[in-house]
Amino acid sequence: MSLIIMNNELKLVFATQNTGKYYEVKKMMPSNISVLSLGDLSFKGDIKEAGKTLKQNAKIKSDYIFKHFKIDCFADDTGLEIESLNGMPGVYSARFAGENCNSQDNIKKVWELLAGSKNTKARFKSVFSLNLNGKTSFFEGKIDGKIIFEQKGQNGFGYDSIFVPNGYSKTFSELTLTQKNRISHRSKALKRLIIFLDKQKYL
Repeated sequence: MSLIIMNNELKLVFATQNTGKYYEVKKMMPSNISVLSLGDLSFKGDIKEAGKTLKQNAKIKSDYIFKHFKIDCFADDTGLEIESLNGMPGVYSARFAGENCNSQDNIKKVWELLAGSKNTKARFKSVFSLNLNGKTSFFEGKIDGKIIFEQKGQNGFGYDSIFVPNGYSKTFSELTLTQKNRISHRSKALKRLIIFLDKQKYL
């Protein structure tokens, strides 16, 4: 049995190599859920994300860790969807500018493709895949906003410095982690996951 509960604390592995995501999620989790990293499993490899949707990629990652370590886990995949680019970069957000690109490369490509466009509407979407006690469940969160043509803020990661959520005048990178976690796509998906755990009597 893969479920690990010690001293009334549920232990789950978050299957991500992104330290920014890990600390965001760890901060949001209830105190009786211990979120382990891939480093805690001494896993340093790559999990090939060959899915065509965020949901498929999230499941690929959670299935991989469960298969190899026999431990309950969850994973997410997140995409930036830009309206005038027909939803791109979407599932390819992390590698939009190429396999060995970084965030700056991705931002530059977004700006190049949006050059001259008056429509900069965009949204972030996250999907979590939870492998728990032999079953898989999915949780989704979204937030709408717009792309700006300058980078603002020192916090966050990825496209955060050019994304301004609706109702705000600051980018995700200008918000504190606490402020971002109140409204973000990832926090909305994670809250649904936490509600699920509560209903299943794990909390």
